[in-house]
Amino acid sequence: MATYEYRCPDCGRFDVHLPIGSATAAYECPACHRPSHRVFSSPYLSRVPSVVAAALTREERSREVPEVVTSTPPKRREQPPHPALPRLPRT
Repeated sequence: MATYEYRCPDCGRFDVHLPIGSATAAYECPACHRPSHRVFSSPYLSRVPSVVAAALTREERSREVPEVVTSTPPKRREQPPHPALPRLPRT
């Protein structure tokens, strides 16, 4: 089943689930029963997590306006080893 979108002049947009390829150019509005015209919109294929979407946006932005590095970043402090590590068995 595919989801097709139609627009009623009075009620607005609504979705209809029909077998693939069986959508007509006009469909009756479920609220007011007036003929409604089909609307072509982009398919909803998948939803990207917000972290991935932010990374993709940053990557796209860097194509046109890359960040310019003028100096090296400061050195990180070395963190002390975890206190449980010396007690682990060695092979």
